[in-house]
Amino acid sequence: MSELGRVLRVEARRTAPLIAVPLLTAVGVVTAWLSLVPDVAYWDNTVVALVNSVRVLGPLAAGLAAWASVRERRLDYLRDLTPRSPATGSLVDMALLSAAALAAYGTVAAVVAVDTALREQAGQAQVMGILAGATALVMHVAAGYLAGRLVPRLATSAVVVVATWLWATARTPGTSWWSLLPPAALNEVELFTGLRSQVLADGVLWSAGLTTALILAYVWRLNRRLWMIVPLLAALSLTALATVRLEASDGRAVGPAPTGPSCREWPLTICVHPALRGALPSLMTATTPLAARLNGTPGAFTKIEQRPGTAPAGLSKGVAAIHLDGLAPGYEAQVVRQIRDGLVDTRACASQRRRAAEYRAMVDAWLLGTEQPHISDLRAARVFGTWTEQQRRAWLRANFGAYHRCALTARAFR
Repeated sequence: MSELGRVLRVEARRTAPLIAVPLLTAVGVVTAWLSLVPDVAYWDNTVVALVNSVRVLGPLAAGLAAWASVRERRLDYLRDLTPRSPATGSLVDMALLSAAALAAYGTVAAVVAVDTALREQAGQAQVMGILAGATALVMHVAAGYLAGRLVPRLATSAVVVVATWLWATARTPGTSWWSLLPPAALNEVELFTGLRSQVLADGVLWSAGLTTALILAYVWRLNRRLWMIVPLLAALSLTALATVRLEASDGRAVGPAPTGPSCREWPLTICVHPALRGALPSLMTATTPLAARLNGTPGAFTKIEQRPGTAPAGLSKGVAAIHLDGLAPGYEAQVVRQIRDGLVDTRACASQRRRAAEYRAMVDAWLLGTEQPHISDLRAARVFGTWTEQQRRAWLRANFGAYHRCALTARAFR
């Protein structure tokens, strides 16, 4: 018992976990923070940032585990003095290193979750995605530690870092099922889509199965107990099953997500993704002047709807369909320009003459509320500049067809 207590005290004072926690936390926070979409608080993207951080944390944790494994071999003579199994010390080491890695991972998760919660968040955090990152991190720790036990050389930790780094970075997100093997390489989740729970669950199963198989194989190598082959085969079977399920997904980690829009209904009706509901007041302010100027024309609209990136934008039956990926500076002007672009016939305007393009630019500047451009027809510019707001609106109602076809001429401004 005294020898066992001595071993436990020595193990408790080891420095590897003390080094791993702050180092992994700092690297993980920076990596996840850079992966977050700065102006959209979407929980699915928060999970993606956390999972992608493991692609950097994993190789670092594996290298630290391999380094600790090589250093801790000096304690083997003390462990041999106890009646414990020779695998017990290694299992305790992996448990300590895994706890340190998970503590850092938990801190990173808390930081990105608080950042998302403090903004206009939407969706729900995928718990399975958080578990996928945690199990992948533990898998790296186990693989790195066992590599250090099998090849007790200082160079092993460097080899482990390089090998796991290549495994994490050699796959392109969204290309094939291969990219979904832990640690998964995930693309940013676009609005109106969400992470597929089945793919995340398969990632958890794959990591857990392979980690268990590695540990059981190592313990069986030390003890040579035949009964351990049964759980080893079961763990390998789970990994194989998860691989088959990931292959069947064909690399699709996201799918359509039913999301109810957030709307504001006066003086226009504007509906956007809930993650962007903070933009409703400024969008209302930016688009109301354009709606007022188009009132009474075939391009009039009373409703603005944000559509997924794959859906077409444009004007139809009083509804302006827009695309809005985020709230980067200038997003209001971007939306107004999208609505303006939907007013004209793209095919007809592709072959417009220079003078017609100048007239259209002059009218567009008024519709958008920007500075009037200089055009070659000074008389038309002077006449248009002297008209009141009401006169311009009446003129647009009378000449909207020519504006729509990019066929305005000097006669329209007489």
